[in-house]
Amino acid sequence: MRICLYEDRRAADLFPLTLTRPASDLLCGLTTLGRKQARHFAAEVVGHLCRPALAEWLRAREPGTPVNDPTWLRSAPAVLVNARWLPPHAPADPPRELAAAGPFVGTAGGEVAFAALDQRRLQSLAPATVDDCLNDWLQTLPRREVGGTVIGRAWDLLDHNADELAHDFERVCDPAFVGCPPAGFGLVGRADRLFIHPTARVEPMVVADTTRGPVVIGEGAVVTAFTRLEGPCAIGPHTHLLGAKVRGGTTVGPHCRIGGDVECSVLLGYANKYHDGFLGHSYVGEWVNLAAGTTTGDLRFDYRPVNVEIGGAEVSTNRTKIGSLIGDHTKTGLGVLLDCGATLGAFSQVLPTGTLAPRSVPSFHRSGPCGLKALSADRLLETAGVVMRRRGRVLTQPLEAVYRAVAGASVAEVPVTLPLRKSA
Repeated sequence: MRICLYEDRRAADLFPLTLTRPASDLLCGLTTLGRKQARHFAAEVVGHLCRPALAEWLRAREPGTPVNDPTWLRSAPAVLVNARWLPPHAPADPPRELAAAGPFVGTAGGEVAFAALDQRRLQSLAPATVDDCLNDWLQTLPRREVGGTVIGRAWDLLDHNADELAHDFERVCDPAFVGCPPAGFGLVGRADRLFIHPTARVEPMVVADTTRGPVVIGEGAVVTAFTRLEGPCAIGPHTHLLGAKVRGGTTVGPHCRIGGDVECSVLLGYANKYHDGFLGHSYVGEWVNLAAGTTTGDLRFDYRPVNVEIGGAEVSTNRTKIGSLIGDHTKTGLGVLLDCGATLGAFSQVLPTGTLAPRSVPSFHRSGPCGLKALSADRLLETAGVVMRRRGRVLTQPLEAVYRAVAGASVAEVPVTLPLRKSA
């Protein structure tokens, strides 16, 4: 089966995480939305319809993958899949049954999850026409409720992370390495919910509690003594935990360095939270550095729902626990205090002020005692190249172009006034 992952206009609502990646790259559980969608359809070929700014980078990252390729897209019937869709746990109908049903729009809670299309309806499809085509198909094609959830905001991913960790554990983890704790390992709960990759190094006096869900320690991970892991949680490949407390609902991506206290959060990868400090109910992009003592609030003192400031407007989350949403390559200074509902754009910097930091810092800007300051994209990208080389990665020209596009648009993120502190 051929599927094509597309981004609609609402992918921008996953700010700041989708500034630098398609929505299909976002982690939920052990795998990304895109991998879940491909698994759901048992897809043989996966293409992309994305923003032009991301196209060249995706082609370089996945050679041979069709990206914004009208010839490939129109060559045969395909399933057009919303990159924000979190599929249900049951697999999709087999290809023959989907084809027999004829063209139709699959919906989840009234929103478009995917559209199963014939060649004729694919002829007018392009990145610039996706939303218009979908609106037309909603009016002209049969609808079918297909389950799952269309992710509207980043905090929706946090809501589903614990459940997806448990589901992915059954489908992704090799059963040969389930239930095999090393010597000196403290296990609370069921052994059949513990996965430790054989290449991981786990020191004695590490405790895993699987009472509420599985615990996963990935390939090449290092877990030092006095670390406590509460399921459901996952530690990604080559990540180091240094006496950390990792609580339920947390996914730590690859090549991170984690200390302190982390609860119900997702870190996409290559993040550094080496020292003490609390990170709760937060979604963190790649290459983020949270300095010693950085702490996120995730609960208002009056227990009222938390609002999040996005694009200068207050957005209600209807949730009492929300921490911070942090874009790629963002850095905090020593002892920075992030209020609940904080949003930090890509390549932002937050310096300590002795009080709560601003709840919204635009991309490529610094917040500190002197207020808000625009930063040089050239200097920040030079630093990013150094940071990436330290972890064996290269800042490629296509990825740099993605970052520069964000820098060019960052002026639009700056509100008319940005107070040093604003209540939740």
